[in-house]
Amino acid sequence: MSDPSSLPPAPAPADPGPTSSAHQRRKAERPQELLDAALELFVEKGFAATRAEEVAKRAGVSKGTLYLYFQSKEELLKAVIREQLSSRIIAGAQVAAQHRGSCAELLRSVFPTWWADVVRSSSSGVFKLVVGEVRNFPDIAEFYQQEVVEPGLRLVSSIVSSGMERGEFRALPVDMVAHSILLPLVMLCIHKHSLGVCCPAESLMDPEAFIRLHIDLILQGLAQPGDGA
Repeated sequence: MSDPSSLPPAPAPADPGPTSSAHQRRKAERPQELLDAALELFVEKGFAATRAEEVAKRAGVSKGTLYLYFQSKEELLKAVIREQLSSRIIAGAQVAAQHRGSCAELLRSVFPTWWADVVRSSSSGVFKLVVGEVRNFPDIAEFYQQEVVEPGLRLVSSIVSSGMERGEFRALPVDMVAHSILLPLVMLCIHKHSLGVCCPAESLMDPEAFIRLHIDLILQGLAQPGDGA
């Protein structure tokens, strides 16, 4: 038997090199690329009209690769909603929890910037997408209700309710006030991806200016008699 010490040393593992590293980065980026491609196509064509292979092609992968990350087209849409809106609502709730000023200041200073970022981003397309599709996809409707509508209303309702408890705002039905704040802003996003696509130069005003004016009008309506908002 040969003496192990006399054997030549085993060859060193091959250097994976920059190509392997780039491949790993590319693989890690695929879920995000699929989500981005899905959002673009769902907004452009509608959820029902978009085929999974179209999403995969736009993301630069095979249809089989798409199903490695998402079990179905419905799960892909849920992931889009979660990433584009649910995560933003969670971040907004964290900002609101850390705010130490008045509720009016929170609505006037933080809220418009947060919503303007949504309007300007690709996230705004989700509202148009959901409104156009949920009637035919009840599972998506339920998911959207749980992930977006209810948390969003809870967040705004908590600010309004706190303002009433502190005496900043006059007593009004909290749920109706929250809807009054949110629905015009949702419509702003829908408008951007509907009529705004046809007349982009004329149909969409500066979103932050609009939101600030909208919040100012809301605060005037919430002000206690004799108080300025």
